[in-house]
Amino acid sequence: MSLSPPSAGALDGIRVLDLSRVLAAPWCTQILADLGADVVKIERPGVGDDTRHWGPPFLKDAAGHDTDQASYYTACNRNKRSVTLDIATPEGQELIRQMALQADVLVENFKVGGLAQYGLDHASLMALNPRLIYCSVTGFGQDGPYAERAGYDLMIQAMTGMMSITGRPDGEAGGGPLRVGVALTDLFTGVYASTAILAALNVRHSTGRGQHIDMALLDVGMAILANQAAGFLATGVAPARQGNSHPSLAPYQDFPTLDGSMLLAIGNDGQFARFCEAAGRPEWAKDPRFASNTLRVRHRGELIPAMEVVTRTRSTADWVALLEKKAVPCGPINTIAQAFGDAQVQARGLAVVLPRWPEDDAPDGVATITGVASPLRLSNNPPMLRNAPPALGQHTEEVLAQLGLDTARIERLRADGVI
Repeated sequence: MSLSPPSAGALDGIRVLDLSRVLAAPWCTQILADLGADVVKIERPGVGDDTRHWGPPFLKDAAGHDTDQASYYTACNRNKRSVTLDIATPEGQELIRQMALQADVLVENFKVGGLAQYGLDHASLMALNPRLIYCSVTGFGQDGPYAERAGYDLMIQAMTGMMSITGRPDGEAGGGPLRVGVALTDLFTGVYASTAILAALNVRHSTGRGQHIDMALLDVGMAILANQAAGFLATGVAPARQGNSHPSLAPYQDFPTLDGSMLLAIGNDGQFARFCEAAGRPEWAKDPRFASNTLRVRHRGELIPAMEVVTRTRSTADWVALLEKKAVPCGPINTIAQAFGDAQVQARGLAVVLPRWPEDDAPDGVATITGVASPLRLSNNPPMLRNAPPALGQHTEEVLAQLGLDTARIERLRADGVI
């Protein structure tokens, strides 16, 4: 990964017009921005993306005091340029059309039909620019009985069955459905959307034409059920919650230790045999109840309690050190603070400090923002982490000037509340 731009990003020269907000679609456009695309994010004047206000927690100023800027926004908006523009005005709509004429990609997450009233729907803009790749991100897709409903990650986690397989069983303490700790469906939708956009760009090389991409959180939520969905479709039996254990592998879960907990992820019989040897219980690997993974899954009610007696005899660090030597997957169950302090996380440079303003004097009090590095590692064209998530409207004049507007017209638009 490059903290200063290499000679060319993988998407160098690609222009993206970002009409999205919150998480799923902004996550998509941040991926494109990290890969070198020029992403212009359109935000409401005076308000901006909803997530600018989703706090606490808030960004800190140079003195360490809270600002009024929520940290949520910074998770998915780096490397973008922020333009404040009221698309409900005729002048704002005309400016969007001008930008769309120069764009390769447009990403939006308005409700179905929401942009048609402004003449900014995919049919209208692709008629102006047939090369435009127009990506719509909604909760339920462009058709079907739920198409006009608003969709949110938590709702999708509930509707797709994700919450029904997350958490402890009803009969246990703390049992009941749980959401995943981050907005997983939103994030996966962003990744799928960026993949679809890259595919559409590749098709455009041969056809010269763009296309409309219909991304739905519901579709993605069903798709990422993965092996759990495959199991249901194969058997007709809906999987149930089972805490941290795995429906098809054992032992593959958390275990108590002398000073806390650890995670064992044993995926084959060889790893189990090596664990048994290290734990001083080599007979378990030959026990007819535990000799294969299928048997261990069937007899997990006997195996897991026996293992827990043994795992409580050593500290987490001792177990990790011992099992690492035996090539048995094992690790601590970290807090996020501990994860960022981990030697491997630090060696990979996964926390990065990015400048928000080109100079030390930050007018909004936030000169730099620390974020998580892109996980994409390209040997020749690595992600370019150029700038921190922008302040609201930070690049309005810059972008409009590049569009051909002179200072006088920009000031008139500002006086009229368009920008």
